Amino acid sequence: MKLVDAHKDKVFGMVRRLSGNNQDAEDIMQDTLVKAIDKIDQFRGDASFGTWLYTIALNITRGQFARKKQTELKPIEEYLPGATADGNHSGDEFALFDWKDPHTVLEAGRLRDIIDKATNELPFKYREVFLLRYVEELSVKEIARLTKQTEASAKSRILRARLAMRDMLATTFEAEYGKKVS
Repeated sequence: MKLVDAHKDKVFGMVRRLSGNNQDAEDIMQDTLVKAIDKIDQFRGDASFGTWLYTIALNITRGQFARKKQTELKPIEEYLPGATADGNHSGDEFALFDWKDPHTVLEAGRLRDIIDKATNELPFKYREVFLLRYVEELSVKEIARLTKQTEASAKSRILRARLAMRDMLATTFEAEYGKKVS
């Protein structure tokens, strides 16, 4: 159980970003942990235990994504001060918090929303590798292993995802600010 505890938060974070909401992520995570416990005798040690858990979680996420198209948006509450990782409030909604420059906070929030929206618009196969590489910071070799493709294919898919993100962000910023961004 210590192995699972050491990796479950990172795996949940990845599943949360892939699924787009806490409810699906919790379901996927529960299925992942149950499957990991049931299949622990099949863990061969070829890769780290964390990578093995990622593999199980990705397979379950892919299965769910194939059954249901993702159309949900994040609730606004997740972006409000005092929100916890699951989107709920800590019970102290009206507590004072460290006030930052409102313009900076607004811009950072807007930028995060733009990036999240662009990420969610990527086709699943590109979103998957983009998040694994740039959010989870996995190596190309680990991504190739997790997605069951060659390293060359993984590199190509990561590049295509990055280029698609660049194009979507450039289009968004051009529309938002009225000028081309290089």
